[in-house]
Amino acid sequence: MKAVAYRASLPIDHADALIDIELPAPVASGRDLLVEIKAVSVNPVDTKIRLNVGPAEGESKVLGWDATGIVRAVGPETSLFKPGDEVWYAGALGRPGTNAELHLVDERIVGHKPSRLSFAEAAALPLTAITAWELLFDRLGASRDKAREAGKSLLVTGAAGGVGSILIQLARQLTGLTVIGTASRPETAEWVESLGAHHVIDHSKPLDEEIRRLGLPPVNYIASLNESEHHFSALAELVAPQGKLALIDDPAHIDVRLLKRKSVSLHWEFMFTRSMFETDDMAQQHALLNDVSRLVDSGVLKTTLGERFGAINAANLKRAHALLESNRARGKIVLEGF
Repeated sequence: MKAVAYRASLPIDHADALIDIELPAPVASGRDLLVEIKAVSVNPVDTKIRLNVGPAEGESKVLGWDATGIVRAVGPETSLFKPGDEVWYAGALGRPGTNAELHLVDERIVGHKPSRLSFAEAAALPLTAITAWELLFDRLGASRDKAREAGKSLLVTGAAGGVGSILIQLARQLTGLTVIGTASRPETAEWVESLGAHHVIDHSKPLDEEIRRLGLPPVNYIASLNESEHHFSALAELVAPQGKLALIDDPAHIDVRLLKRKSVSLHWEFMFTRSMFETDDMAQQHALLNDVSRLVDSGVLKTTLGERFGAINAANLKRAHALLESNRARGKIVLEGF
């Protein structure tokens, strides 16, 4: 089968940063599904792994987590899917990636693809939807009872990216929160507003000053999606007493003592935790993706596809990695077919 991989951690402009290879077709066992990959999207985790986790000597590593496809075979212990089902998922960090024609994935982290979306449109959503859902409802503890959240607010930094693009929608559609997104360019600010943000502020300026400029009260919930180290002091200033702050990035140094006087709780969201540790509630991601699928099919949520980069091959994936590393992506980058 065709696949895209790397054999050494290299800058994306290096000729061999990503390469086209051929691999044996995998075979489903246990609770695994064998999925024929139709489309994938690219996430910051792809670039981070490529740069920081080199394959063993003489081996190749296939990246990619977001995927949509068709189940072609199932392991003997499966019960949730059958051959022919159209599926979407975000994979597991410790297994070969989805940038391949055929892929094995545990059925407990797979959902049924929304019927109203194409494979490419659906591929933009799984990883970011899981991250955003878990961050909003599991980590921050926001309620889907709109009356309970009336008068409260959520700030999403880096709101035009993949996670922010679905988080803004979830918060606006499913909660009673006032949703504030950050963006620094006119086109990204317009994108965030189109997704449902009540207010958009400029993250190239001090965020606490931006909140005060709009005359907004302290923020109850904060989802810090990038540059948390840079913004942390401002976030500590603008968060409400007894508020909650959740991160998904990897700041080298943050002074958590700044949160003490307000009794603010700090949370981390990492969507691979359940699959990495095979937690007792691992199948919650199956249920979560099915919930998101129903919300898409009912018109409540829309795809966050930002750009189509053509077929799944090394050249196009290198372009996608380069755009992500530039921090100028809007929505998700999707590739379709081999």
